[in-house]
Amino acid sequence: MWFIGWKGPSGFSASSTAQQVTHGIDGTSLTAIITEASSGLGLETTRILAFRGVHVVMAVRNVKNCIDIKESILKEIPAAKIDVFELDLSSLASVRKFAADFNSSGLPLNILINNAGLMATPFMLSQDNIELQFATNHLGHFLLTNLLLETMKKTVRECNQEGRIVIVSSEAHRFAYSEGIRFDKINNESEYSSYFAYGQSKLANILHANELSRRLKEERSANNC
Repeated sequence: MWFIGWKGPSGFSASSTAQQVTHGIDGTSLTAIITEASSGLGLETTRILAFRGVHVVMAVRNVKNCIDIKESILKEIPAAKIDVFELDLSSLASVRKFAADFNSSGLPLNILINNAGLMATPFMLSQDNIELQFATNHLGHFLLTNLLLETMKKTVRECNQEGRIVIVSSEAHRFAYSEGIRFDKINNESEYSSYFAYGQSKLANILHANELSRRLKEERSANNC
């Protein structure tokens, strides 16, 4: 289509590759966590960040399968620094364990990429009895971000370099239920729409990113006074 080659303000287009976008970037001093890093966007993000020297922590549900994926990346990029940690975002207990394990590892955290997500699944409940898409796409990432935030702030202070939190959303946030997020009907199976529920979770991602950005800017301004 005509707009595929159109370049935005960044100088890149929809056809630009991750390798092109990151050309010239040296990430050897950085550490990043990527959720569900073993497939799709997460895997390519892992590969390209490792290629640029970033120490990547792959946060995944299936550690055994991910070890094989890690080895394939190391064959391509022998100098890659990659760790694999178990994380099931549909379980708040798993999120808490992952965060505790990472925070106690002594690793810095410059970049958190909340990438994992489910799309348009049949109605199911998480281990915590919350509709699965909302639990995985939003609540798990929301808790994870909060639990890792102090480690990120500590890293910023120590390296004097801004961190980044990326919350992967979707244009589907425009197609949630008509009332937006159904806080009082999250688990209402009788009115469940797999696609609207997905849009609802993506809308929650957008709202989370906006509010987190506002609070961090406000905190930075207060600290600079």
